[in-house]
Amino acid sequence: MAQIKPRVKAPKSVAAGEVFTVKTLINHDMETGQRKDKNGDKIPRQIINMFEVTFNGKPVMSAKLEPSISANPYIEFEMSIQEAGDLAMTWRDDDGSVYEASNAIAIG
Repeated sequence: MAQIKPRVKAPKSVAAGEVFTVKTLINHDMETGQRKDKNGDKIPRQIINMFEVTFNGKPVMSAKLEPSISANPYIEFEMSIQEAGDLAMTWRDDDGSVYEASNAIAIG
């Protein structure tokens, strides 16, 4: 599997109450457990099964991901904020791995 690195595109500054778009992409093979390797052995399932977003520690959204999600999942959502703070995203993998990214967003 390639190195897993989340990427996030979010504005550095927004007006209070302004709706803005956040775009995320994480490099991940999302192996379903259905395929076999060249020796005929099943490749173990390894998918990102949960995506969570918080702003200043408060939940914004969460999504349960299933094996049918594509490799390198792209997630886009809209939100608004009333104060400056940290937007934090967490991806959880079947094997217990946790991948995190955060962006500071100012009010301006």
